[in-house]
Amino acid sequence: MLTHDELVDLYRTHRQDRVLSVYLNGKATDFAERSAWRRHFEHGVSEARKRLEGVEESEKKEFEQALDRVQKELQKFDNFLPGNGFVAFATPSALIHGGAIRVPMPDLVRWEEGIRVAPYVRALKQERPVVTVLVDSRRARIFEYRGGELSESLNLNAETFLGDLTDINVSKRPTAHSGVRGKTGTDAAQKFLNVGSERMMKKLGETVAEAVGDTGHLVLGGTPEAVNQARTQLPGNLNGRMIEQSGLRVEMSDAEVRTALEQAASELNQSNQEKLLGEVEDLAKSGGRGALGAETVEQALREARVDTLLLSRGFIRANPDYADHLVGAAFEQHAEVEELSLNGAQRLDTEGEGVAARLRYTL
Repeated sequence: MLTHDELVDLYRTHRQDRVLSVYLNGKATDFAERSAWRRHFEHGVSEARKRLEGVEESEKKEFEQALDRVQKELQKFDNFLPGNGFVAFATPSALIHGGAIRVPMPDLVRWEEGIRVAPYVRALKQERPVVTVLVDSRRARIFEYRGGELSESLNLNAETFLGDLTDINVSKRPTAHSGVRGKTGTDAAQKFLNVGSERMMKKLGETVAEAVGDTGHLVLGGTPEAVNQARTQLPGNLNGRMIEQSGLRVEMSDAEVRTALEQAASELNQSNQEKLLGEVEDLAKSGGRGALGAETVEQALREARVDTLLLSRGFIRANPDYADHLVGAAFEQHAEVEELSLNGAQRLDTEGEGVAARLRYTL
């Protein structure tokens, strides 16, 4: 899967080349639909050939050369596509990019100048890391979810952080006594565990800060006491990027973690989109660094003032060519692009005709 910067670089590199862009929806739950993507692809190719009627034979030949490169990539798949979608970009001389993707894509085949990038925007959110922490007083499990792949990156145990036990005045000799005057063996053992837990939580905070970075999201769950303790060790810049889930527990299976994580990540994404849109609306209405509506946003793009372009999913679907023009203009100035869905998309359609932007500066 391409990152934002990789997609921008491809777009800028090939903006004056004739490129075949292919998007396929590979999501199929019924075995009978396993080859539906092939029919959609063949239909898209047929429509693309019709659009070439009347052009020079040299361009038709270039199209077929690019198509051959995409077809060779698709030959790797017998029935189901391995992901929910497939994306390929090809010129007559090379396959620029090709492969399955976990995000459902619209069925689209386009032969035109430059790469068709707007449909790919919905996949870029998968690039952001989502870190999940499951914690209790004695153990912490840390998962990372990026590009649709889940991995358990670290498993911490409080016992491994006890170090030299003499530093808390506990005797190492086997005895029925605690080795600490005035305290029972149970008291000493509990103090023992508390030290290990505190050290584990400190290490947890350091690990999470590095994994989440400046753009990632965090899902936190476990026993209430441990979650409260872990929260004190987390970086302070996670406002709006963290969600706590009371139903999570340390003993969950990987499949259960994935389900809970994807739901939590979706909630975080929707919340952040609505927050960003609200900020842009306020800025636009006060004459600040915000723009609402296609005409106003396009003017800001021409002046290279756009920091983040916002498009609703409905706008992209209804205006594919124009949406791609806007996304391409944003990529030219290395702006971020967000595709809004659900409540955020409905609000953007109402307030800004499906288009808005946060600006770098005002004129």
